[in-house]
Order: sequence, then structure tokens, then C-alpha cells
Amino acid sequence: MSEVTATLDITREVCPMTYVRTKLRLEVLESGALLEVLLRGTEPLKNVPRSAREEGHEVVSLEPREDGTHRLVLRKQGR
Repeated sequence: MSEVTATLDITREVCPMTYVRTKLRLEVLESGALLEVLLRGTEPLKNVPRSAREEGHEVVSLEPREDGTHRLVLRKQGR
């Protein structure tokens, strides 16, 4: 897998700010860039990947981590 371009920690955020922050970070990245998103909780785990897919981005991976958070890697598509 290519190297991650940027990391965003939203483990302290609650919905809907979890995806708002993710979307804002994706907007400043180049097309094809990889964004690592660290998240916690059931809602962000379900909503952030779904919202990213709906906006046309690729979910490269989603993995649980030992500390109870998850690591989501998104590839920015389009503009």
C-alpha cells in the first residue's frame, strides 16, 4: 500500500463532526492521496466510511487497534 499522506485523529469527536472534520481534511488533499483517520465509537465507525464512499472516496482499509480505536484509510478521489 502507498504511504499515508495525512493523519486525522477524530477519537474525541462526536457525530456529525466526525465526518465534517474528515471531509474538510480530504478537501485539501490531492486526488489519490491517502488519509489515515483514527476513530472511536460505533457511530463514527459506521458513518465515516459510509459517508466517504457516498462522496466517491475509496475505503482502502478499516482495522481495529489495540487501544479500542479503529484505523481507517481513505483514498481521495476526484478533485
